[in-house]
Amino acid sequence: MEMKEGEVTREEVVVIVVVVSAVVVVVIVVVVVVVVVVVATVVILLVVVVIVIVVVVTVVVLVVKVAVVKVAVVVVVVVIVEVVVVVVQTVKVVVEVAAPAAAVVVVVVVEVVILVVVVVVVVVVVVVVVVVVAVVVV
Repeated sequence: MEMKEGEVTREEVVVIVVVVSAVVVVVIVVVVVVVVVVVATVVILLVVVVIVIVVVVTVVVLVVKVAVVKVAVVVVVVVIVEVVVVVVQTVKVVVEVAAPAAAVVVVVVVEVVILVVVVVVVVVVVVVVVVVVAVVVV
């Protein structure tokens, strides 16, 4: 068979189809690999971000819990100390006030007793004087 110029042989068609198919396959493989790499990178970054967020949140929660516990313990200790201080101050004031108050009460009682004795003595003296005067005059 003679070939005319511009005609394509069967072998050439097969070679062209094989080359084009190979190029298409290579392009598809490259696109798939690129997509997989990009998706994998995004997924890895998202996982890393999630892990970082979880770690940060966990650390913050633990720090806050410890701080709250420490603050609570400090507040309880401060309140207990304040209550003890108030009780001690109250006892001190009561003792400081009660001792002079007791002394004042004793002084007042003694003064009242002395006054009663004086009044009784004066009444007795007046009665005796009245009786003596009455007896002498009568």
